[in-house]
Amino acid sequence: MLNQFDPEIADALNREVKRQQEGLEMIPSENFVSEAVLEALGSIATNKYSEGYPGKRYYGGCHEIDVLETLAIDRAKELFGAEHVNVQPLSGAPANLAAYVALLEPGDTVLGMDLSHGGHLTHGHPVTHPAQVWNFVRYKTTPEGFIDYTDIEAKAREHKPKLILVGYSAYSREIDYERIKKIADEVGALTMADMAHIAGLIAAGEMNNPVPIFDVVTTTTHKTLRGPRGGMILCKKKFKKAIDRAVFPGLQGGPHENNIAAKAVAFKEALQPEFKDYAKQIKKNAKVLEEEFRKREYRLLFGGTDNHLLLVDVTPKGIGGQQAETALDKAGITVNKNAIPDDERSYVDPSGIRFGTPAITTRGMKEDEMRRIADWMDRAMMNWGDDEALEKIREEVKTLTAQFPLYPGLIY
Repeated sequence: MLNQFDPEIADALNREVKRQQEGLEMIPSENFVSEAVLEALGSIATNKYSEGYPGKRYYGGCHEIDVLETLAIDRAKELFGAEHVNVQPLSGAPANLAAYVALLEPGDTVLGMDLSHGGHLTHGHPVTHPAQVWNFVRYKTTPEGFIDYTDIEAKAREHKPKLILVGYSAYSREIDYERIKKIADEVGALTMADMAHIAGLIAAGEMNNPVPIFDVVTTTTHKTLRGPRGGMILCKKKFKKAIDRAVFPGLQGGPHENNIAAKAVAFKEALQPEFKDYAKQIKKNAKVLEEEFRKREYRLLFGGTDNHLLLVDVTPKGIGGQQAETALDKAGITVNKNAIPDDERSYVDPSGIRFGTPAITTRGMKEDEMRRIADWMDRAMMNWGDDEALEKIREEVKTLTAQFPLYPGLIY
């Protein structure tokens, strides 16, 4: 149907299928959903408007929509031990914005993680809209590469924030949520965690869970959780009304119920025993990459990894982050250039690259494959200007990925 009506779109999608099948997807915020999740995402639930919440809609005909949204909520509660869940946010940034709207008044102070030290744009970077509404004070990591809890405590006492925010997009270590909660309690602050990157690892019991400890927790539903691209907010019951009102009608209209149906499917998958094995393997694979890059004398930021990602400074090897990303792309390996703490280079061409293991682990790759991948990555970066060498690596990558089929038979 699609290839007949709109062959240009079909051709682009088929080329993307080929790219995903033949390459190594190593951007740590990306993953591959199951065929069941894809089926729900492309379902007829996309046709239904359903402003409001289950049992309290502003449109008729929402009975079955209520069923699927309630299933998504109940499964998320079970996964994370949450008192209340809102599954309607369209993605992580809207979820964070809704949490701010629910918890803060304009001008309130938020203590959040500095972007170059692993935080996220939505945690108060000056270029974002939230930074125009609220006063963000940023904390950093120590020279050893760990979150500076002493700095957080000092800044909390000095600035008396309304909210202390933790979470990251490029930090590779664990978070001590109990310690943050203690600091917040001392200064009378609320607590919020953004677990977007590590939600799947938390659901599987492989990393600390902030949900029972913090007031509000936001997340995406893709990344390590391996669901559709979307967002979610989990909170204590006392914040239920404020959170729900902030999402709808505060910031959104009708939710995307096809996306919520796909979230529900992904949550059911994450409740299965095999998902725990998957999460364990994500961390094992990341550790092997850490060991291999350390052997090759790359500078690992934060001293290594406790989760699914690594941030590596490539400049000591005589290459910039943009050059590394481009070379690896030519070799069939997808990563992203990334700033390192207090980077003196431009964000357009920073000092580092960020990469991780969720997607390649989904395909079934394990420790032996990680060693081969680390070798290819090193060869590609050391030969960044040699297209012939990069094409040779690409062919080797294709030989490996052919052994780990992705969506067999999928053609648009």
